[in-house]
Amino acid sequence: MGLGAYVAVSAALFALGVVAIIVRRNVLYVLMGIEMILNAANINFVAFSHFQGGALDGRMFAIFTIILAAAEAAVALAIVLNVFYLFDSVRPSEADLLRE
Repeated sequence: MGLGAYVAVSAALFALGVVAIIVRRNVLYVLMGIEMILNAANINFVAFSHFQGGALDGRMFAIFTIILAAAEAAVALAIVLNVFYLFDSVRPSEADLLRE
């Protein structure tokens, strides 16, 4: 497989992530969309690193992104649990205290 196949898979995953963020009204689906976008970036990092001579730069960026995504998921899930506790909903539009 060539570089184009990896870029096509990455573009499809990125598009699915953007669609999940825009269309869904549930915070958990928005977080899953963000994770898909980060994984699309990781595929690009590793693919371009492999096809540009096999240097470890792209793989190191991918590992850093995976660590960042894990930390983001932990913090975001804590925020989602707190929002669910306060508002009894995980819809982003319903979590607004300034309307009252």
